[in-house]
Amino acid sequence: MSNKELIWLCIFLLSIVDLDGQDTLSKGFDSLTFKGQLSAYTHFNSSNELPLWLGARYIPQLNYGVYFRKDQILDFEASANVYGNAGLKLNDTSSANGKVKPYRLWVRYSSRQFEFRAGLQKINFGSATMLRPLMWFDQIDPRDPLQLTDGVWGILGRYYFLNNANIWLWGLYGNKNPKGWESIKTVRNFPEFGGRFQFPVPHGEAGLSYHYRKADSRDMDSTVTVIAEIPENRIGIDIRLDLVVGCWAEGSWTRKSKNLGIFTNQEILNLGLDYTFGIGNGIYTVFEQLIASSDEKAFAFENAITFSLLSISYPIGLFDNLSAIIYFNWDDNSIYNFINWQKQFDHIVFYVIGYWNPEHYQIPTQSDAGNLYAGKGLQLMLVYNH
Repeated sequence: MSNKELIWLCIFLLSIVDLDGQDTLSKGFDSLTFKGQLSAYTHFNSSNELPLWLGARYIPQLNYGVYFRKDQILDFEASANVYGNAGLKLNDTSSANGKVKPYRLWVRYSSRQFEFRAGLQKINFGSATMLRPLMWFDQIDPRDPLQLTDGVWGILGRYYFLNNANIWLWGLYGNKNPKGWESIKTVRNFPEFGGRFQFPVPHGEAGLSYHYRKADSRDMDSTVTVIAEIPENRIGIDIRLDLVVGCWAEGSWTRKSKNLGIFTNQEILNLGLDYTFGIGNGIYTVFEQLIASSDEKAFAFENAITFSLLSISYPIGLFDNLSAIIYFNWDDNSIYNFINWQKQFDHIVFYVIGYWNPEHYQIPTQSDAGNLYAGKGLQLMLVYNH
């Protein structure tokens, strides 16, 4: 975090405290908590250039809250992502890297129907569960048992109406790297902004979302027109209904105001179902169908990829869970298989993850470790939460 960002966050914190004055502070109470998550893994895949990978990660988290009268709360969260990993090929080559970076750093003021949050935070929404067209600001991978994702720098305000409708407004600044499904970076010194309206419908809820940013294509391939500032508008719709089965639809359309060939328009659509079968302890099943395309003309779908996803989860007793995810690529008839056994102790969780995928990995990228799972492999992970 730059000095400018730290100063801005401190100024905002002081301004919020001053809203109610010292008298309000004297009538409230505060709380301070510290917790963390330590994880370590071993990953073996004979198809990779470096077959054996070892890694560890620690996420310490500090939370501080001040509770005022009339259900008003001022709270703060700071956490870091400290990780390192190494790839090995026995008696040959190796590669290692590591990093320490902020994971979350935000301050929030909230009351019964309103909240305002500023800083490095996670912003996500939508009705889809795994293949998410509205994955605009995060990169949560459904295969990741820790569900980790980098945050974004910005402000977020939400107001909750008494009929369960709610409205979101956000502004982002300083997030240069591509987020979610973005393929082109953002102009760093120009703010992004948008909003969302979520409202109840019979048997469920629906949402309308919008986001504006300026994209920068100067680092793209030479076949793409080099333009420093490209206005981009993004529209999202989603609905979820709880009927005999849970069902949802979610879509996103992104349009750039300049012609960038196939990067001018992006359309992503997801249809999904979920249901718990009353067999044994209950088999929770999710099915999603995704189509995504990038085209010069809107809704041409000339460069579409189509994926089906089936996820099954079954609890084995109180402390064990077995789950599987299967992707099917309709373009080349390839199948991606993931299976995960989870063992829960008091503060420790143990995972055994196996996969059998094509050598040429084509699942839509949702994490930095995508190519690590090409071919056949096994991963062991131990997680300690305190």
